[in-house]
Amino acid sequence: MRYRLLGNSGLRVSEAALGTMTFGDDWGWGSGKDEARKVYDAFREAGGNFIDTANIYTNGTSESWLGEFMDGHRESVVLATKYSNAFPGTDPNAAGNQRKNLVQAVEASLKRLKTDYIDLYWVHIWDGMTPVDEVMRGLDDLVRAGKVLYTGISDAPAWWIAQANTLAQLRGWTSFAGLQIEYSLLERTVERELIPMAKALNIGVTAWSPLSGGVLTGKYQGGGAADARMNHDMMKDFQPEGVDVGKVLEAVKQVAQETGRSMAQVALAWLQTRPVPVIPILGARKLSQFQDNLASFTLTLTEDQSKRLDEASRIEPGFPEKMFQRDLVQAIRHGGLRNQILA
Repeated sequence: MRYRLLGNSGLRVSEAALGTMTFGDDWGWGSGKDEARKVYDAFREAGGNFIDTANIYTNGTSESWLGEFMDGHRESVVLATKYSNAFPGTDPNAAGNQRKNLVQAVEASLKRLKTDYIDLYWVHIWDGMTPVDEVMRGLDDLVRAGKVLYTGISDAPAWWIAQANTLAQLRGWTSFAGLQIEYSLLERTVERELIPMAKALNIGVTAWSPLSGGVLTGKYQGGGAADARMNHDMMKDFQPEGVDVGKVLEAVKQVAQETGRSMAQVALAWLQTRPVPVIPILGARKLSQFQDNLASFTLTLTEDQSKRLDEASRIEPGFPEKMFQRDLVQAIRHGGLRNQILA
């Protein structure tokens, strides 16, 4: 396992993160404790140090188990957890980005994780209502108190993230070092605004659901009745924007056959060809699945293979990028001299 600096920071994180939403069967699926421990140990043995969890995962079981698993080597783990979400209830402050939820959530996570600090604390999702200065000052207070070392933002619009980091930098507060987004061959709309924003502001990118909930592994393409039913149920709510799922899967399958690798490894290797470094969050219920995913880091796609995958999964850039590509706009945007301007 190699390591990357997380965005505009000196924090060294492994090129893959261990996703632990599957640690616990409280939700009716996931891993039992023994299997979760095997996955954790395999990740650590491979050199992985970046662990991703959240206070809501498996009703807190994920954090509690990690607190046990890290015993004796907590210092060498880059531990990331999140706050913001809560299941429906009667307390209006149980969810959201506000300071009250922030303080209550971090204290509860610290207890479950059996630690006195969190390396990377994520805003799990933008709530669309808490003032940006309240969020950034609240996170900065945790950093100054030593309870959090770095902060990150997950599932938020690019304009708000840019506003938040600009405000933090102007006021001397901690800015977001990491960005967590859904990113895969079947979800590339993040390339319109979020990826360019991350590149411009030097924010580290982590990708959740890099295999689109297992769709990119090809496991829903079987011919049996059970597979057909599962395929129908999965695809009923799975409608990636402007993407032909069958076309993408066929392209992945062809490259898998050429390389002698699994479809999952091909899909994960594609993420390493992106215009910014992408750290996939690998989560699996079984050790065998996790080991297969880890093997993707020994696969390097050829330029032709990467191009074919790009073309099969291509999305429309949308406005304003689509406008920028028009011949007339290109002609007048720089007075006809773009090729003579070194920039």
